[in-house]
Amino acid sequence: MLHEKLKAFPNDFLWGAASAAYQVEGAWNIDGKGVSNWDKFVRIPGKTFKGTNGDVAVDHYHRYKEDIALMAEMGLKTYRFSVAWSRIYPDGQGEVNQKGLDFYNQLIDELIKYSIEPIVTIYHWDLPQALQDKYGGWESREIIEDFKNYSITLFKEFGDRVKYWVSLNEQNVFTKSGYQTAMHPPGVKDDKLFYQVNHHANLANAAAIKAFRKYVPNGMIGPSFAYIPTYAATSKPEDVLAAENAEEFINYWWMDVYAWGKYPKTIWEYLDEKGIAPKVQENDFKLLKEGKPDFMGVNYYQTTTYEKNPIDGVTMEGNFNTTGKKGTLEDTGVPGLFKTVKNEHLEKTNWDWNIDPQGLRIGLRRITNRYGLPILISENGLGEYDTVNEDGTVHDDYRIEYLKTHLKAIQEAMTDGVEMIGYCVWSFTDLLSWLNGFQKRYGFVYVNQHEEGEHDLRRIKKKSFYWYKDVIESNGENL
Repeated sequence: MLHEKLKAFPNDFLWGAASAAYQVEGAWNIDGKGVSNWDKFVRIPGKTFKGTNGDVAVDHYHRYKEDIALMAEMGLKTYRFSVAWSRIYPDGQGEVNQKGLDFYNQLIDELIKYSIEPIVTIYHWDLPQALQDKYGGWESREIIEDFKNYSITLFKEFGDRVKYWVSLNEQNVFTKSGYQTAMHPPGVKDDKLFYQVNHHANLANAAAIKAFRKYVPNGMIGPSFAYIPTYAATSKPEDVLAAENAEEFINYWWMDVYAWGKYPKTIWEYLDEKGIAPKVQENDFKLLKEGKPDFMGVNYYQTTTYEKNPIDGVTMEGNFNTTGKKGTLEDTGVPGLFKTVKNEHLEKTNWDWNIDPQGLRIGLRRITNRYGLPILISENGLGEYDTVNEDGTVHDDYRIEYLKTHLKAIQEAMTDGVEMIGYCVWSFTDLLSWLNGFQKRYGFVYVNQHEEGEHDLRRIKKKSFYWYKDVIESNGENL
């Protein structure tokens, strides 16, 4: 629909930015922190770009005051960060590491000093390696109780100052990448185990949300889902059906459980027929229904287009672009269900991610119409090569254009009737991009950190820093 006039952003709209502990903190083995699954995984040769790791990352652990001062200069209303589980419980359970709690207490207090609303992410992929070694981590139902206890520790410690919480970040990514594509730890390819692991994560998420009601009764909590809305390649019914299959398998399989406590029926029937449906226990669905979130967190980067995939068609084995060499991403699919295909109407980043702001509007409307929940954009941003000019400036006009068009799409969605809580750009500073090293940059603030050569970690404000500052000051009127 076309609107003559767009709704203004609410006065209490949370203009923010985001990060994750492993990608920014560094300090991987000091002050009592235990080893995480990522601390171990990145040491396997060939897993990350040029062997990069998060041992130092961008040293936010030691420079958080400097970084928060920059946030305050920008006028940021909220900052979403994650807690490293192994910094709180070095062994994932047992004795609490007080120095870990102290760090996050200081971080939260520093944010509040500048009137920046903290949003705490409980889990952003870094599992204590001790739990992986002890019982297989997410492969065991034991993790449900350990995750709940870890979450309660955070609720009790920070709940007096933190209103907004994210329970699990991109559950669909860490389960799929860990147990279907083997690109993330623990590096397993096992479809049946993937669906079982995902069920355990659903239960852990619900258990944490249920406990949250007791400890932070006036707060708001929800998972952050990596939403990739689907398109049909053509109007052929078989392609439309393929896109429907993808939307259910890739999106509704998670969001239906979050919102309703049940799995989509057609997918369950398919998995059951294949013998890979998760094993459930008597009270599982009761718990899932008790874990309804207050909002749907959405991490949006792109849409994907699908066409029919025959029974003997392509599989998930295609190449994933982690090098930044445009055009190296290969189509993948599930035989008999769907196959990805290039969308000729969309531009791509150097990492072959589709740039589609209108897809964000479409996705927000789908969530609103299906679930009726308010939405927090917990991540949206552009990963690209950035260059520091001789005069020390970074002109990232391409990032400004990306964010501007996506914010306009959000404003259009709000005018359509979508209830929005806030918008967290990924990311505030440059950071370690998991498999992609430091060359793929997302931040408003350039960090002099590289795979090779000199890197003093100095912070440089990019052109986008000043642009977003103006957007915040005008509450979105100056888009």
